[in-house]
Amino acid sequence: MVNYGYFQNAVAQLDALGITDVLLPFFLIFTIVFAILQRTKLLGENRKNFNVMIALILAFAVVIPHVTGGYPPGMDVVDIINRALPNVSLVLVAILMVLILIGLFGWSVGGEGTSIQGWIAFLAFLAVVYIFGAAADLWHIPNRLNFLLNPDTQALIVVLLIFGIVVWFITKEEKESAGEGALKSLGKTLGELFKKH
Repeated sequence: MVNYGYFQNAVAQLDALGITDVLLPFFLIFTIVFAILQRTKLLGENRKNFNVMIALILAFAVVIPHVTGGYPPGMDVVDIINRALPNVSLVLVAILMVLILIGLFGWSVGGEGTSIQGWIAFLAFLAVVYIFGAAADLWHIPNRLNFLLNPDTQALIVVLLIFGIVVWFITKEEKESAGEGALKSLGKTLGELFKKH
C-alpha cells in the first residue's frame, strides 16, 4: 500500500467508516429537503419542527435501504448521487470560471431576469439532468459518440466552450434593434423564472 501521508490516511479511514456512503448523502438529502420545505413554506409559517422531521425521515428513507442493500441493482439512490455529484461540481466550476473570466474583462452578465442569466440557468439545469440520468443509466450514448466519455475530451470541450463564450463576450457588438429576437425573448423569460423573490 502506498503511504500518502496523515491527511490522506485520515480521509481513507473516514471513507472506510462510511462517510461517503452514509453521512454525506444523509446530510445532503436532509439539507436539500429542509431548505426546500423552509423556502416554500409548504406546511405553513413557523413549522420548522415539522420540516426537520420530514427532512430526517426522507434522508433516512434514502440512506437506510442503501446500507441494508434494499435497492434493486442499478437503482441505488446513494450510488447515483455519488456518481453524479463530481460531474455536477464540474458544471458549477465551469460556470463559475466563465463568470470570473467575463468579470475579469469588466463586463457584467446582467441583473436578475436577464437573457444571459436565463440561458445559463437553463443550460446548467439540462447538464445536471443529463449527469444524473447518465449516473442512473437512464440513457446511453451512441457508440459513435463514445469518445465524448473520455475525460480528456470532456475537459477539452469545457475549455473550448469557456474560451468561445469569452471571445463572444469580447467581440460582440451592441445592437440597437426595435424588437428582440425569439431566442433573446426566451432567455429573458427563463431569466424571469430564476429571479429572486
